[in-house]
Amino acid sequence: MKIIEAAQVPELIKDGANIGTTGFLFAMVCDHIFDAIEESFLETGHPRDIELTSFSGLGLRKSGTGLDKFAHPGMIRGARIGHMLWAERLRGMITNNEIYCNIYPLGCLTQLVRDMGAGKPGIISKIGLGTFIDPRVEGGRANSVTETDTARLMEIDGEEYLYYQKFPIDVAILRGTSIDPRGNVTMEDEAMLMDAMSYARAAKQNGGIVIVQVKRLAEEGELDPRAVQIPGVMVDYAVVAPPEKHLQTATTEYNAGWAQKERVVIDEIEPAPLNVRKVLARRAAMELSKGDVINLGAGIPEVVGAVAAEEGLADDITMTVECGHVGGLPMSGLDFGACYNPDYVTTAVSQAEWYDGGGLDVGILGFAEVDGQGSVNASKFGTVVGPGGFMDIATGTKKIVYVGTLTAVDLKTEIEEGKIRIVQEGRKKKFVPEMEQITFSGPQAVAGGQDVMYITERAVFRLTEEGLLMTEIAPGIDLKTEVLDQIGFDVIVSPDLKEMDPVIFREEKMGI
Repeated sequence: MKIIEAAQVPELIKDGANIGTTGFLFAMVCDHIFDAIEESFLETGHPRDIELTSFSGLGLRKSGTGLDKFAHPGMIRGARIGHMLWAERLRGMITNNEIYCNIYPLGCLTQLVRDMGAGKPGIISKIGLGTFIDPRVEGGRANSVTETDTARLMEIDGEEYLYYQKFPIDVAILRGTSIDPRGNVTMEDEAMLMDAMSYARAAKQNGGIVIVQVKRLAEEGELDPRAVQIPGVMVDYAVVAPPEKHLQTATTEYNAGWAQKERVVIDEIEPAPLNVRKVLARRAAMELSKGDVINLGAGIPEVVGAVAAEEGLADDITMTVECGHVGGLPMSGLDFGACYNPDYVTTAVSQAEWYDGGGLDVGILGFAEVDGQGSVNASKFGTVVGPGGFMDIATGTKKIVYVGTLTAVDLKTEIEEGKIRIVQEGRKKKFVPEMEQITFSGPQAVAGGQDVMYITERAVFRLTEEGLLMTEIAPGIDLKTEVLDQIGFDVIVSPDLKEMDPVIFREEKMGI
């Protein structure tokens, strides 16, 4: 292992190389190294024609951070990615057909990279069947210049599967906290572990190199062998980054609670304000039972964690995040992926295997669109975004609770005296006859006997063999004009239609 400066990294990357990197939103991002690679390309044109592989679209939208460092014409020729909402420039290049892109479910990509390191040809999975990943639908191709499918259909013992095939990784750019003279890397100050070892093995199996960004140099023998996440035999080069280029999350240089160096009193966390997001989170929280193991997706579902803490439910349920936390209180917003007081912290690939095997009782997820069959789009709205861990959670979980507003774009609401009032209707309907993309298959869910429901601020629906059944309506809402007229297909109104609990729309605690 050799300690080098970030400016030396571009010299180690051949034109046309496939760079693999890991991280989650902006946690575990190697921004110091990415800076140097971008600067080299802009000054010299090298490295160019890069293929990029990443589980998550690392970055902060318009800030030009994370994977956006690679988003320059000629610098990148293609990507394999699970999610790209936050990498806005890269997403723009994909949307505009400037580069090819194969989209993967995050969990499938983590497992594929892991197995590539073991010299295996690929993985088989039911994740993605009936969705845009399925070659009978879109094949996971993000645009018209992407020529190959992400996976191919297989039949084994009469059952359908998707086969995700291996690809080469030439350079793994990874991140840790400390490195010793032998190259052993620990992650004691990071907000999560992710899957550095999987990428390191995949690069080595392909004859490639491993470069690690760290924040400190440790002494010989200082690191606990049980804490080492990447052994020195896997590491070729290391770069020590300044603190401002080694943030723990997008907004925080270092929080000891997120590194599990100290515990935080959950009761002291500020309650979320009463707004439409909290209303949705409160109704979703009512679907939880003592002992449930759950996952909270990005966006509105993140607020369920805050509601659970406010209601004193945090100790009665186990919240998990796809990046590897089990238990505790997951963070939201730009700190999504960090977690206070988890019981267990593992890798994303281990978490994905658990999810795929049915380890979750309830998944609470957001949606962009819903159709008459109960299928959901959460991966494409105007531009391609990708599913992240959505498919793994939605496919393998016993009960799925989708949360979101009934309409979008300029929707304005007022919540008062136990009721909700639509001040201005949203200009975009979200319950539509045809969606932009299928991220979750309603027919697959019905065939598998999954319990699926859809919670909006003004009505609640459940998935049945006949379609969507409306079971609840919010106080103060007109059934015809404010619900049925805002849906682009026929829904079944239950003869036992009841009112949503008014306590959801009040300031005081619900007492659930």
